[in-house]
Amino acid sequence: METTRLSTKGQVVVPKSIRIAHNWAAGMEFTVLESEGGILLKPAALFPRTTLDEVAGSAGYHGKAKSIEEMKAGIARKARERHDRGRY
Repeated sequence: METTRLSTKGQVVVPKSIRIAHNWAAGMEFTVLESEGGILLKPAALFPRTTLDEVAGSAGYHGKAKSIEEMKAGIARKARERHDRGRY
């Protein structure tokens, strides 16, 4: 069991072994939940939860819908162009 101490600024240091085990880095945000025996730190969600209806059409494309084959061909074409310019 690891121990830590509350600073005069109200800060708590999470022991290094725990940060490494969970891949937690400096600047990471957490949700603090009160529980019966103390508190629980949970990594904060990077983005708010959304539904498909809320985000559908957000890319702003207004042309004719493309097939999967057309999309794959377009991606391959751009990858070749970038490769030819020395980007990859």
